Order: sequence, then structure tokens, then C-alpha cells
Amino acid sequence: MDSINRMAIELVDEAIDFADELRVDAHDLPSGATVLDFGVDAVGGVEAGMLLAEVQTAGLATVQTRMDEVAGAPTPHVELQTDHPALALLCSQKAGWELAFEDPPFDGLGSGPARALVAEEDEFRDLEYADEFDLTVLSVESVDLPDDRVAEHVAERAGIEPSGVFLPTYATGSTVGSVTAAARAAELALFRLFELGYDVRNVQSVFGSAPLVPETYDESEALARTNDALAYGGEVHLTVTEEFEDFDHVPSSAREEYGTPFAEIFAEADWDFYEVSESVFAPAKATIDVVDGPTYALGETDEDLLADSFGRQ
Repeated sequence: MDSINRMAIELVDEAIDFADELRVDAHDLPSGATVLDFGVDAVGGVEAGMLLAEVQTAGLATVQTRMDEVAGAPTPHVELQTDHPALALLCSQKAGWELAFEDPPFDGLGSGPARALVAEEDEFRDLEYADEFDLTVLSVESVDLPDDRVAEHVAERAGIEPSGVFLPTYATGSTVGSVTAAARAAELALFRLFELGYDVRNVQSVFGSAPLVPETYDESEALARTNDALAYGGEVHLTVTEEFEDFDHVPSSAREEYGTPFAEIFAEADWDFYEVSESVFAPAKATIDVVDGPTYALGETDEDLLADSFGRQ
């Protein structure tokens, strides 16, 4: 298979070519790195969010929207499907790169194929995968646009020149933040299987969906809402080739905190994302279809909790 960074760069080029239509802004930093504003100062939108979700999965997933309901109210949902789940979701889409700088402060969370050029996370070691390319994309979730400190840090870790770094950036509370978060239901299910010790190379395909949350300028509220949308409204279907005794631990209902809004979970951890147990990040429902074997229907949604979280009147 071609480099996942090469495939993602082709999609970034599309975003640059259609920046006006997507309502995103692109500009070069002094180092030569390129920042793409998908939802910090730029308006962005649903189309921009779907394209960025494709960038985050290195073009190995199909992303689309549909209308559905939450607690009886029409609500847009995002659907993602991939036949390359381990590569697209764990080696690319997963948000696994913390970005923290001082003077002036910058905090962000990186996802995308740039992680595969570093390839130091457990997923890469277990899957025996690393990428090589001279251009890279790191999607940054932050309320601030990255500067050269971020670009040069990414370039150094990835082993490329800063001019080869592309940083699409968005705030969690933006429309793009809502879209890309909803597109992570499948990723959460796969990561949960990985953490449980299942060989995710046995997963042939994954479908995932989750509702969009209302846009907000309060990043704490946005963080809580997007995680509620996944844990209480996210639905996933996986086709796998091997049985596993712990499939019932995949959905969010398997955790002790089930039924607790993420605003309370994060408040208990003083809003430190990394102080929250990874086991709470899971989709609400999962259907796991074992090839030539049984099909497991697991978990449940909580639409009343979602309605409260979204501020429904």
C-alpha cells in the first residue's frame, strides 16, 4: 500500500484548492510549514469536517452524513466506513500526539498520519507498521493556530523538513470539531479491542456513526458533548475473523461510569483529559459479526442523556 502520508497530502491539496468553498484558510509559517484553519478563526462547516475526517484517516475511509433522531428530534449524524481499520483508525485517525508549549502557551492534540512517521506508540509496535514520506499531515485540535514551534517540533519528530509539514487545525466546539469527533465512533471501538488484547488485524471492516453536537464557544462544554455523543449515541458494526471472550467489554455500557455525563467525569479529573481512564472512551453500541460464527449485539444508547447534554429545550 502507498504511504498513508502521501494519500493524506493529496486530500490536503484538495482542501487548499477549494479553501473558499470549504470556508477554510491556509497560510504559510516562516519555516515554510502550512497551517490550515478549519475552525479556529475560520468558519469551516460540515463539508470541511468530512474532508478533514478523510485526511485524518489518510483517505482510507468513506465519510458521509445522514439525518436521524436523538430523543425524537431530527439530528444530523456522521457515518464512517473503512476496510482498512487498523491502518486508517489506529495508525492514522487516533488522537495520540500531545502538543504542549509555554511562553506563549499552546495546547493541542494531534491526530493523523504524521504519527506513523514517528511510530513509537504501542499500536505501531504491535502492528509492525511505520510510514516513510517527505511530507506529512498532523491534524491539530486546539483553540489556537499553531506556530513555528509546533511545526518544527512535528518536523523533528517525523524526520522531515518543516516545509513538508501541514497542520489543519480546528477548535473542539466548531462545526468541524463536531463532525470529526462524530467520525471517531469506529476508532473508539477498535482501540477498545486493542486495549483488551484482541489482534485488531482480525477486524476486516468497521462502520461507525454518531450524532453531531451543537456548536459552542465553550471548549469544556464541547469536549463533554462530543464524548457524550460517542459514549451514549455512537453505534458501530465490526466484521471480524476470530472469536474473543471479551467482546462484551467493547461498548461504553461495560464501564462503571456509564450513565454519567462527561461534564461530570471531566470535572472529577479537573478537566485533565489524560487523567481520565481510557476505558470510558467507547461507543454506546457495538454489533460484532464473526465470520462463519455468531453475531454479538452489545450495549445501549441513552438519548435522554444526550438531549440534556445538547441543551435541548
